[in-house]
Amino acid sequence: MAVSIALSVILLLGVEQLRTQARESFAQSISGTDLVVGARTSPVQLMLYAVFRLGDATHNIHWSSFQAIAAHPAVAWAIPISLGDSHRGFAVVGTTLDYFEYFRYGDGRSLGFAAGTPFAEIFDAVVGAEVAGQLGYRVGDRIILNHGTGEPGLTEHSDKPFKVAGILARTGLPVDRSIHVSLQAIEAIHLDWQGGAPLPGLSIPPEYVQKFDLAPKEITAALVGLKSRASVFQVQRFINRYKAEPLLAVMPGVALDELWSIVSIVEKSLLAISLLVVAVGLSGLVAVVLAGLGERRRELAILRSVGAGPRVVLILLAIEGAMVVLAGSLLGLSGLFAASLFAGPVLEAHLGISLHAGLSAETLQLLLLVMATGFLASLIPGYRAYRLSLADGLTPRL
Repeated sequence: MAVSIALSVILLLGVEQLRTQARESFAQSISGTDLVVGARTSPVQLMLYAVFRLGDATHNIHWSSFQAIAAHPAVAWAIPISLGDSHRGFAVVGTTLDYFEYFRYGDGRSLGFAAGTPFAEIFDAVVGAEVAGQLGYRVGDRIILNHGTGEPGLTEHSDKPFKVAGILARTGLPVDRSIHVSLQAIEAIHLDWQGGAPLPGLSIPPEYVQKFDLAPKEITAALVGLKSRASVFQVQRFINRYKAEPLLAVMPGVALDELWSIVSIVEKSLLAISLLVVAVGLSGLVAVVLAGLGERRRELAILRSVGAGPRVVLILLAIEGAMVVLAGSLLGLSGLFAASLFAGPVLEAHLGISLHAGLSAETLQLLLLVMATGFLASLIPGYRAYRLSLADGLTPRL
């Protein structure tokens, strides 16, 4: 029974720890960014397409607006992001080298390279770890981008192939599922396009694109870091009241909390299932002890015959059940620590969840709740033995 309770405790505390750490990792998807800026829309939608590459932006923002934001005295750095193209289902992100220098996630970690370097030439690309893993890309491979996202049969920019210049180390974030190119590259592949389609009879070879003005005209969003967190509301008001075009600046933490509340029903369901498993484990403890009372009738009768009263028998059985629950809880806690040590690095590498081998306040409360409930459950067989008379154990069964 101790093993059954241990497994129940591992499941309950494991789900709680995963829920807590997943929420913290989710909230730290862009830990070093103070504001996310885009066209005016809902904060959740802005975070979805700017950070998680889900959905499409309603409008772009002008490059001049981004430059005005970047030039604000309180802004330390600003990273432009241009979306709208893809490669075999993965999002293409147009940005600058500042992306690799200032982007932070988790507890302030920066992006690292598993191989290669950031893009240096116009048609260089830096792919995420999952892109490289699924498609088998290595540094030096050639790839072709698609115009648009999400739909099969997209038109290819086949006349302007890219070379994989670098492969990012795994982060567990949407970065792993993205292809990063320069903003100039985004402009270059669309030189001979208009209205979302290639111009008929016009094709500009890759070697001639640098003869054109490749300065970006529009971007999708921007990540902004400030010199001081105290000025976040000042800069946010400046952006939200920007007169040249309607913009929206949101604080990532606030928007991510709102986004997490939408999917919180899933974590609550998992916690409820874990509690049911613990209840089943404790019910099994009660059932086994009750079933064993029939075999222990003579033992209990002998205790009664040497002077142990009904209350003593109740206390002894309650202590026995509590010791089983305590042993199972400690065994489960040890198993959880061992699982955290071994599974923590794997979860962090593949899912971006930092699993720490420690007890949070919520986890400790759940553990104490399990132990208290187990002690109360052990009173049931104790009460049953309390009701047995001395003659019940001394009378032989036929």
